[in-house]
Amino acid sequence: MLTARDDEIDKIIGLESGADDYMTKPFSPREVLARVKAGLRRQKLNSTEEHLITLGSLVIDLNRHEVFVNGKLIPLTRKEYDLLLFLIKNKGIALSRDVLLETLWGFEYDGDTRIVDVHIFKLREKLTGSNVVIVTKRGIGYMLEEVSNETK
Repeated sequence: MLTARDDEIDKIIGLESGADDYMTKPFSPREVLARVKAGLRRQKLNSTEEHLITLGSLVIDLNRHEVFVNGKLIPLTRKEYDLLLFLIKNKGIALSRDVLLETLWGFEYDGDTRIVDVHIFKLREKLTGSNVVIVTKRGIGYMLEEVSNETK
């Protein structure tokens, strides 16, 4: 915030309202520029971590569309990658075959609904060695869970 209000309460209200910084008049344009650059550096440092999803021994790099299990790159097809991301975003929720078909294959998919089972099977194989498992909920669908090393 750039403002003429320099009371302590105004600064507190400004910062608590979401401002990253608070500067009062008079200010130097060079100081403003330096503070903006510092803020951008902080933003860049934070965003490098935001593109990674870590779930136990599983790491997904969203920018590079790469999946690692125990530090080893696991090659996935585009559909396997999308399926894994959808399961992670819905971790702990049993998802029916129909929901997965509608979401990942689209409404127009006329093929066999067992295509989901095939992709789940292949994904399970590729996640072997991680502490992330895809559980079958009989009569309901599939659910992603993270298991501890003691449970494995």
